Amino acid sequence: MFLMKLVRMAALVAVAAALHAQDPSSVEAVVTTDAGTFRMEFAPEKAPKHVAQFLKFAKEGYYDGSAFFRMIAGGIIQGGDPGLKTAKTPRNLWGTGGLNLLPDEFSDMKHESGVVSAVRIPGRSGSDGAQFFVCVAAQPSLDGQYSAFGRITEGMDVISKISEAMVAADGFAATPIKIQKVTIEPKRADVFSSAPVEQLKRMVTLKTSAGVLKLETRPEWAPETVRAFLRLTRAGWYNGTSFHRISKGFVAQGGLGETRSSGRFHAADRFVKPLKGEFREDVKHERGIVSMAHGDDPDSGTTSFFLMLGPAAHLDGKFSAFAKVVEGLEVLDAIEKEELDGETPKRRIELITAAVD
Repeated sequence: MFLMKLVRMAALVAVAAALHAQDPSSVEAVVTTDAGTFRMEFAPEKAPKHVAQFLKFAKEGYYDGSAFFRMIAGGIIQGGDPGLKTAKTPRNLWGTGGLNLLPDEFSDMKHESGVVSAVRIPGRSGSDGAQFFVCVAAQPSLDGQYSAFGRITEGMDVISKISEAMVAADGFAATPIKIQKVTIEPKRADVFSSAPVEQLKRMVTLKTSAGVLKLETRPEWAPETVRAFLRLTRAGWYNGTSFHRISKGFVAQGGLGETRSSGRFHAADRFVKPLKGEFREDVKHERGIVSMAHGDDPDSGTTSFFLMLGPAAHLDGKFSAFAKVVEGLEVLDAIEKEELDGETPKRRIELITAAVD
């Protein structure tokens, strides 16, 4: 027992040393898996020991070759057990390795979509370790019960994809999703925040359940609206939302967080802010134009946008047009043909992914 205490104390000292060696808020982890790559930032102010341990282990290659072995579709994914680095570990031991290394660091950090938290042995304090889980959707029942220490900044589509992997009768993955490598890099700057206006003209691909649309952003019309849209798109904020309103011959509207299939909350919610209206009389709201919705306050637009299905001159100079459909106009036709209950589609028209090309 005394030896175990010494080992644990030595581990905590090593973790503390790692924390002082680098500013955790200036770096992020890049996790490359068989299903794709995602990036995560850390919350050292909430769980400093957990952050320091993850950084230390990542640099030592501790997670390389391991796997995500437990997943609940649209719920959570779990990985980090060193036992998954070898195929010889029996299934009944998956999830038992790398525990009892750290004390609990519960905080007010909510288990929202994209939050990364430490796995622990239920009901046993001080049993946190190397294993971690990522929330695909919000998990409020876990708040204050687990040590949240990070948040996904890019690649929520990859997290969602992993969560949908086939599971066996024992609740574990039929085939674990390998973690090829975890690297620690300087936090990637938000390129869209500082990019000159002329560099904001980009192509965006919207993959929807009705087909694929390609948009070209038009920063010369509404630079700050374009900047905000690209930032949220790059962060995966729009993935899994839906077109919740269709007015035939007028608009198809989407982009509300509450329509997201994985839950209302998202790791990129911190980027959502009211947008000052960028209205231009000379930009016409014609078929294929994309514009930002707002409420009674003209400066209240945030995320919801609409695709013009037909001309509407009364919107000119009153809404911020910021992009144009350049491929996939036939998808607008398909959306317009959907059966409606008032202006609500009778079936879900999902914006599966939005990506900056």
